[in-house]
Amino acid sequence: MITLYTWSTPNGRKISIALEELGLPYEVRPIDITQRKQFEPAFVALSPASKIPVIVDSEGPGGTPITVFESGAILLYLAGKTGRLLPADLRVRLETIQWLMFQMGQVGPMLGQAHHFLRFAPELIPYAIDRYSKEAARLYGVLDARLTDRDWLAGTEYSVADIAVYPWIARHDWQGMDLKRYPAVKRWFETMGARAAVKRGMEVPK
Repeated sequence: MITLYTWSTPNGRKISIALEELGLPYEVRPIDITQRKQFEPAFVALSPASKIPVIVDSEGPGGTPITVFESGAILLYLAGKTGRLLPADLRVRLETIQWLMFQMGQVGPMLGQAHHFLRFAPELIPYAIDRYSKEAARLYGVLDARLTDRDWLAGTEYSVADIAVYPWIARHDWQGMDLKRYPAVKRWFETMGARAAVKRGMEVPK
C-alpha cells in the first residue's frame, strides 16, 4: 500500500493521476496547506522542505518501506516500480526526462508565480504581473511548438512528462491564458482530460 500525503494543488495532483493510471493501491492523507499543516513536525519528518506531495510505499525496494518526496522524484519512482509511463527506448526515455525536468524547473515555478501575483498577492504589483504573465505565455508557446506534430510530450508515448504538465495547464484561467491561442496545447489538454484516470486523479483529495 502507498500512502499519499497531498493537497489539491497541481503538484499534488501529478501523483494522484499517476497512481490512478498505474492502478496502484493507495490511501490519501490530506495535508491542508491553507492551515499550514505542512509545517507540523510529523510531516516535516517526511518532507524536509515542508512541501507536498510525499509518498510512503510500504513495499519499497527490497520489500522494505521507503519515503519519497518531490513530485518529479515520486513520478520517476512510480514509473520505475511498475515499468510504465517511462519509455524503455533510451532516446525516448531521455526525451521524457527532459520534458519532466522542463516542468519541474520552468512550468511549475513560473506558473506558480503567475498564480500568486494574479490571484493571491495582498496587493497588485504591475511589474510582477507583467513579468510572470509574459513568462506563462512563453512557456505555453514552447509547449505548443512541441505538441504541434506530436501526440505527447515525449513523442508517441504517454508518459510521466504529460502527467506532470497537465495539472498546471488545468489552471490556465488562473494564469490568464486562453487555450485558443495554443491549439496544439488545447488538443493535448482535451485528450488528457478525457482519460478516466486523469479525471479521478484530479479529484484527489476529495
